[in-house]
Amino acid sequence: MSGLWFNASWRGKALCLLLLLVFALAPVIADRYLLSVLILVFYFSYLGHAWNLLMGFAGQLSLGHALYLGLGAYTAAALWTLFGIGPWLGVFVAIPVATAAGLFIGWLGWRFAIEGVYFALLTIAFAEFTRIGFDHLQITGAAGGLFLPVNGQAANEWWNLGGGPLLYYYLSLTLAAAGTLLVARLRQSPLGYRWLAVREDPQAAQAVGINVFRARMMAMLVSAGMTAVGGVFYGFYYRNLFPSQVFDIGHSIELILAPIIGGLGTVFGPIVGAIILTPLGEGLTGLMQSLGLNAPGAKAIFYGVTLMTIISLQPNGVWPWLARHLRLDRPPE
Repeated sequence: MSGLWFNASWRGKALCLLLLLVFALAPVIADRYLLSVLILVFYFSYLGHAWNLLMGFAGQLSLGHALYLGLGAYTAAALWTLFGIGPWLGVFVAIPVATAAGLFIGWLGWRFAIEGVYFALLTIAFAEFTRIGFDHLQITGAAGGLFLPVNGQAANEWWNLGGGPLLYYYLSLTLAAAGTLLVARLRQSPLGYRWLAVREDPQAAQAVGINVFRARMMAMLVSAGMTAVGGVFYGFYYRNLFPSQVFDIGHSIELILAPIIGGLGTVFGPIVGAIILTPLGEGLTGLMQSLGLNAPGAKAIFYGVTLMTIISLQPNGVWPWLARHLRLDRPPE
C-alpha cells in the first residue's frame, strides 16, 4: 500500500482523504435511503475487489461467484439460527467452507486444463448445482427460505449484527476500505506479480519458474474467502436467504459489473464502478416505483446498456481514464 500511496500525486492523495472524510461523516446529514444506497456501494465495491483478484489479477473468468457468497451467507445464518453462534464467530466457519468449494472447483478446472470460457461454465454449473441442492435442503428452509430473527433482544444486539442502518453503514465502509488495502498490498507483493505474469502469458510464466497452478489456486483461495465474508454481511443485512436469489447467476453477474466498469486489474476500479453503477440502478428502481411501473427486467437491461456504453467509450474502464485526466498518478521523474 505504501507504494500505491507514494505513486499517487498530491491530487490523488487529497481526493482519497477527502472521500474518506465524506464517507465517514455522511451519516450526519444523510437520510435512511441515502445510507442504504451507500451501503450497497460499499458492499459491491468489496465484492468487486474479491472477484477482481481472480479475473483482473490472475486472468481466470468466474461467472459463478454467487456460490461463495451464498455458502458464506448460509453457513453463518444457519449457525446463528440453529446453534446461536453469532456472525463474528460464524464468519470463521463460513470462510473455510467457501474456500474449500473454490479450491475444489479450481483444482478440477486447472488440473484438467479447463480454462477460459469453459472454466466460466464450470463455475456456473457448480453454482446452479448448489442452488438446486439448497432448494431441497430442509435444514436451511429449502426453497421457502431461511429467515433470521428481526425482533427480540438477541436480534438487536450489535455483536449479532442486529443493529440499525448505522451499524451496517460503518461495517460496509470498513469492508470496502479493508478490501482496498488488502488488494493494494497483494497487487504489489511477489504473489501479485506472479498473478499478473500468469494472466498475461501462462506458458511464459511457467517457463521462468512460476507454478501456474499454485498461483491460480492462491487467487481462488483469497477471492472465495473474501466473497464469503461479503456473504455473511449479505445474510445478516437482509435477514433472509432464498436459494433462487442468493445462488442465481444474475447475482454473480451483478457483483462483477463494478470492476468491469471501473477497470479490471486496477485497485480502485471496483470502487469507481460501484459508485457509478449502484446509485444509477437504485435511482431507476425508485423512479419506476414512483411511477407505478412494474418491469422486473428493467434494471438488468439498464445495467446492460450502461455496461455496453462505458465499454465502447472506455474499453479499459473508467478508473484509468479518470486517473489520467485528473492527474491522480505521480508523474515520472
